Amino acid sequence: MISPQKWDEFKNSGLLWFINQTLHLFGWAIVVEIDNNTNEIINVYPARVKFRGFDEKSNTEGYIKLSEYLQDNIKQLTKEAKE
Repeated sequence: MISPQKWDEFKNSGLLWFINQTLHLFGWAIVVEIDNNTNEIINVYPARVKFRGFDEKSNTEGYIKLSEYLQDNIKQLTKEAKE
């Protein structure tokens, strides 16, 4: 199954933060550019980065978002894994 999703959903679920934590280990990140006026995502691309990891506030928010995503989707994720 392949079901295209919007970048907003991926970002808001905490998955972008989670994946970027791993990518930082290799000096990479997925960058999301957001229009300041409309708050819409205007571009997404991979980039080489010098920084490694996130600050404590970003990590706390990321863990909360990811935990909520798992809580809200665990039944569907388990069902798909078993199919």
